[in-house]
Amino acid sequence: MEHELKSISQIHQAYDLEKPKNPLISIIDMANYVVKDEWINVRFTNSFYYISLKDGSCGLEYGRNTYDFEDGVMSFMAPGQVFSVTSKPEREIHGWMLYFHPELIRNTPLAKTIDDYNFFSYSVHEALHLSDQEQKTITDCVKMIEEEIRERIDKHSRKVIASGLEFLLNFCSRFYERQFNTRASTNKDVLSVVETALKEYYSPENYQRSGLPTVGYLAEKANLSPGYLSDLLRNETGKSAKEHIHLFLIEKAKTILLNSRSTVSEIAYDLGFEYPQHFSKMFKTKTGMSPGVYRNLN
Repeated sequence: MEHELKSISQIHQAYDLEKPKNPLISIIDMANYVVKDEWINVRFTNSFYYISLKDGSCGLEYGRNTYDFEDGVMSFMAPGQVFSVTSKPEREIHGWMLYFHPELIRNTPLAKTIDDYNFFSYSVHEALHLSDQEQKTITDCVKMIEEEIRERIDKHSRKVIASGLEFLLNFCSRFYERQFNTRASTNKDVLSVVETALKEYYSPENYQRSGLPTVGYLAEKANLSPGYLSDLLRNETGKSAKEHIHLFLIEKAKTILLNSRSTVSEIAYDLGFEYPQHFSKMFKTKTGMSPGVYRNLN
C-alpha cells in the first residue's frame, strides 16, 4: 500500500493535531509521534523537505534497509522520497520534526541553493550525529523558526522563515564536514573500496560490464548513497566521486596508449565510451593534450 503526503494539514491530521499555523511549514514535537497500527509497512511518498532531530528508536525503513536512531541524530528527506514505518517505538522519543513545502522557499535565495545541500539525498544510515553543543545550536535555530511561525504571519514571514532555514542548513553542512573529518579512518576504507571497485570493473574477469562506471556503481560497492559518497570523497581528497572515475579512466587510458597498438577509438570503446570523441575530449581536458599527441610524445 502506498500513500502520498501532500499537505502540512494532512500531516497534522495524521498526528491528531490542530490545524497548522502556517500551511507551508510545521515543527512537530516528537512527543506527538504516535505510530498508528494502520501506518505499519505502508509506503509513504513525501511531498516536503523533512528535517528531524531524534534520540530514540523509531523503526524507520528507507529503501531496503531498516535503521534505529540514536541520541542526537539528524536525518533529512527531500520531496519525492519514499519511506515506511516498520514498527512502533519501544520507548518515548524526544526531539522534533520539521516539514516545509517547496512552495515556502520559492522566490527566495534558498530556492537557488537548496539542491546544494546534498544531505537531503543521503540514506538514513548516513545521518548526522551531533555533539551536545551542536545539538543545542541546531535546536536554537529551530526555536527561532518556530517563534516566527507562532507569533506572526505577514508579508515578511516567508522571507524570514526561509532565512532561518538557510541558517539551519548551513550549520548542518558545517557539522557534516566535522563528521567526515572525525571519521578519517573509515573514510580511508571507503577510498580503498572505490579504488578496488574501479579496478574490478575493468578486470579481465568482468565480462559483463557495459558502459562507463557510474557514481551509483561505486556507491553500491561502498554501501553508501551516491550523494554521501561524493561528499565524503570531496571532503577527503578534494575530488568528487565522478572526478575519481574520470581520473581513473585517464590513468588507465595512458597505460593502454603506451603499451598497446590499439587505436584511440578502440581504446575508447574498450573503456566503455559510447563515442570516441567523448573520450578524446575528456582526455584533453584532463591532460592538456589529445590521446594521439600523448602517445607520440611518450
